[in-house]
Amino acid sequence: MAIGHGGGGEYKDLVVFLAAAGVVVPLFSRLKISPVLGFLAAGVLLGPHGLGSLAESAPWLSWFTISDPTQIAQLSELGVAFLLFMIGLELSWERLKSMRRLVFGLGLMQVVICSVVLGAGFALLGQSLAGAAVLGMGLALSSTAVVMPVMAERGRLKGAVGRSTFAVLLAQDLAVAPILITVSLLVAAAAPGGLLEPQLIGRTLFALAPAAIGLALVVVIGRLVLRPLFRSVARSRKRTNSGQELFVALCLLIVVGAGVAAQAAGLSMSIGALIAGVMIAETEYRREVEINIEPFKGLLLGVFFVGVGIGLDVRAVAADPLFIFGLAALITVVKAGLIFGLARLWGIGARTAIETALVLGPAGEFAFVILATGMAEGVAPPAFTQGVMLSATLSMFTVPLMAALGQRLSRRPETATGLAEDTPPPVVRDGAVMIVGYGRVGRLVGDMLAEHNVPFIALDTDPAAVTAARKAGVDIYYGDAGRAEMLELCGIGTARALVVTMDAPGKVDEVVIAARALRSEMTLIARARDDRHAARLYGLGVTDAVPETTEASLQLAENTLVDIGVPMGLVLASIHEKRDQFRAVFQAATPADRRNRPTRALRGSTPGS
Repeated sequence: MAIGHGGGGEYKDLVVFLAAAGVVVPLFSRLKISPVLGFLAAGVLLGPHGLGSLAESAPWLSWFTISDPTQIAQLSELGVAFLLFMIGLELSWERLKSMRRLVFGLGLMQVVICSVVLGAGFALLGQSLAGAAVLGMGLALSSTAVVMPVMAERGRLKGAVGRSTFAVLLAQDLAVAPILITVSLLVAAAAPGGLLEPQLIGRTLFALAPAAIGLALVVVIGRLVLRPLFRSVARSRKRTNSGQELFVALCLLIVVGAGVAAQAAGLSMSIGALIAGVMIAETEYRREVEINIEPFKGLLLGVFFVGVGIGLDVRAVAADPLFIFGLAALITVVKAGLIFGLARLWGIGARTAIETALVLGPAGEFAFVILATGMAEGVAPPAFTQGVMLSATLSMFTVPLMAALGQRLSRRPETATGLAEDTPPPVVRDGAVMIVGYGRVGRLVGDMLAEHNVPFIALDTDPAAVTAARKAGVDIYYGDAGRAEMLELCGIGTARALVVTMDAPGKVDEVVIAARALRSEMTLIARARDDRHAARLYGLGVTDAVPETTEASLQLAENTLVDIGVPMGLVLASIHEKRDQFRAVFQAATPADRRNRPTRALRGSTPGS
């Protein structure tokens, strides 16, 4: 980071931000307030318009302020890119296709209608047509970087509200490049000779070509190289029993590389990251990628929110509070009203439409990009536009409050079914059985579940096994099930049962401990190496343990008795009796509070069944 004005050193701004993050997140979490508001407030306080404005009279304050907002802005752009990448991981081409009506219908209509209405309002305030159009288009967009984390924090992303909100935000992100091209057209129209000037026509017409070519290259290259890259790193990780840092490095390379490629094509970094996420969502490595990216996303988004707070000039707001606050309220109310009406027009229920409209009413981060472009091109008047940007910043501060208000207003269950045709299939199926380890034993368990029409999802750390199963149409992911985050991402919260089939006793224990910590009463069946391992697993809380040596002996005994002519019913009864005796011995080491756990082993048929 840059050297502070008070001689704070090369990394002073970074230290200030990390210190603020270390204080803000725990404090606001304890107070049950969105950390987003904390980061925004920290940006206002620590920025050049906050304590930084007092540094000249009290130089020691420079040690506690962020002196170089431009570098914070560069990091914050990465935060938005990581957010869009994570959103892309929850999508797929099929899911996007299923949401096309909302994205290209409701979403694009919202951009157009809000741009026209807001632009008309600014024209009535005395702005030129070109300036009013730029202001209207900039403020028509909402903040993906603020809205999505706030809704995720409140658990509102997976329902109808989450789908409609994300569809509109995605349409807005896709509209950024066309809006910037429109700004160029407005500049051309205002220039001598207007749109008839050949050079300006050529610049406008060819503006879309690099973007289209760039996106095509990102998609083609991604489809060709992503799987081989991840497979290579996964194999290296399996051979060395480590390699976590290589996986993290590859994830970072993909996010930043796709973003830079999109920027080179004239699009936003976020669009490139979103496309990269969608492509990885089609692979078996998506869950492992999510876990590795999550810490970077959270930290960099914190930088983004601090950067937004830094941009709020408190003194400028104090100089004309009526205009700044009034305009912020007017922008939010007008947009929310228009979005609510459009959502109802698209068949979305009233309560869902209210919550969607409220969180999307405030302005977004792309407003600064569009308005700054308009000022640089001479289309938007600087003095008035700076005031509008202050109002946009203030409106972004209200997103957590609007989300809370919207959730309160839509607390009763929604009865409308207008989103049914646009509802994408769930990423993780509720009630599925989770199979950890998809080798020889895991495949057989999966085959038997499929034969009885029981849905299942599998996890394995062998890239070759995962690739082969994927080709066979199995819903399987690469990842370490010993990590609680991986189990949660794969849907352990709604899983019907968990079957651990790995042949490494230590790893089986690790998965059982992680699973039991997340769900204490879930049916959990584990493969055991021998009798001692089975007894240890019962102590860890499994519903049933299946020791290899014991089951092999029982199977041999069953086949022998049947082959020499003993009646099948008697054989099965004696085998089950012997199995129950073994189980009683294994459970003898189980703590008293777990001895009454129901046993639902993978048993054979009972006599007469």
